[in-house]
Amino acid sequence: MHIFFSGIGGAGIGPMALIAHQAGYDVSGSDKQEGSYLRYLKEHGVTDIHIGQSYDQIAEAHAVAPIDWFVYTSALPMEQPDAPELRFCADHNIKATKRDEFLSQFLADNKLKMIAVAGTHGKTTTTAMATWTAQQIGLPESHLVPAKLSFADMGTFTPGSEYFIYEADEFDRNFLSYHPYVSLITGIDWDHPDIYPTREEYNEAFRTFLGQSERTILWQADVARLGITPNDSQHIIDEDDPAINEQLHLAGLVNRQNAWQVAHALHMVTDKPLDELIGHLNQFPGVARRFEKIADNIYTDYAHTPPKIRGALQNAGEVAPGRVVVVYEGLHNTRQHFIKDELKTLFEGVKHLYIVPSYLAREDKNLPLLSPADLKNLMNETVRAYTDTAELNDALKDMIATHAQAGDLVLCISAGGGGSLDEWLRKQTF
Repeated sequence: MHIFFSGIGGAGIGPMALIAHQAGYDVSGSDKQEGSYLRYLKEHGVTDIHIGQSYDQIAEAHAVAPIDWFVYTSALPMEQPDAPELRFCADHNIKATKRDEFLSQFLADNKLKMIAVAGTHGKTTTTAMATWTAQQIGLPESHLVPAKLSFADMGTFTPGSEYFIYEADEFDRNFLSYHPYVSLITGIDWDHPDIYPTREEYNEAFRTFLGQSERTILWQADVARLGITPNDSQHIIDEDDPAINEQLHLAGLVNRQNAWQVAHALHMVTDKPLDELIGHLNQFPGVARRFEKIADNIYTDYAHTPPKIRGALQNAGEVAPGRVVVVYEGLHNTRQHFIKDELKTLFEGVKHLYIVPSYLAREDKNLPLLSPADLKNLMNETVRAYTDTAELNDALKDMIATHAQAGDLVLCISAGGGGSLDEWLRKQTF
């Protein structure tokens, strides 16, 4: 079967294409632009990739090898309601679905039980931690982690494995396509107002997800937030349990909490002793773009919601108390409008803040574009006093280098993808 993945350079679609390739499907795909994930895929055997997403391009690919299933990211019809690739599939009776339908079929075909990681923040790191720990204890697993790992491929299909470890994203209600064997809820806030116009709608989606999960690990605070009465299938843990900091030695409270949840989930699945699982988690090597070191005193982090940003700042503050400098690239102009009130104080306590233009994708075109100067003006008076606007240029590179050489920790909070602060940062020599 020939599976064509549109948006194959994305962190969600790319690993899925890799899994399909490993499972023996004929795999090809397209993306708007080159990027690091495309290079990663090509290095791992997925080489039939087309830059551009026009009607003629997919027609050429179909003429060479007829496409049986067209899998696309949720962003495609949102950004292009009349997307040429979707029109081609409709014109030629090619099955076209979002990624969740393909993955659901893949899990059923291979009799895989899903260990799902869901929540507003911490999903990728927690999914990676679960994958790492499963490997350390010899648990046969397949997985999809939307970030580069030092210890595994982003997507891996292991024939004969029983479990599939997966980041179940709530965007576009994707996670409601699954019925996990075990779900970990990393923490619930309110995000994606374009999908969930109210906090209650967001919470209701998570209540539905809990109902679809055979067993769940979740924090006491989220039980209260959702207003649910726990049942026998739900294991409730306390985010303020002092044992979290006593037994786990990873940098950053958020990371220690993520690891604590993974330990409890895998204890539930395998009956392995908690102290053994915690021992493995204390050796977790980390995930790309999650407090990832780029050079001495320079880090990149994919924190894009206020809870994630607070977690990244807390982590950096543990490493360099009082010496944290932030370069901030907002992920989506739409989100910056959504978090206006929280931006006022979000960066209180950092040594210096530089704001670069937001990374634009899936935008509400009715909202005015908030420039770095506009975002600075949203900050309170205290934060504005140590905030500057910047562009991705040599002047910013020099400022980052100067801070790093002076012993400051420079935390670059970046969206990622082509043209992002993260991509620019990796091209610099410090």
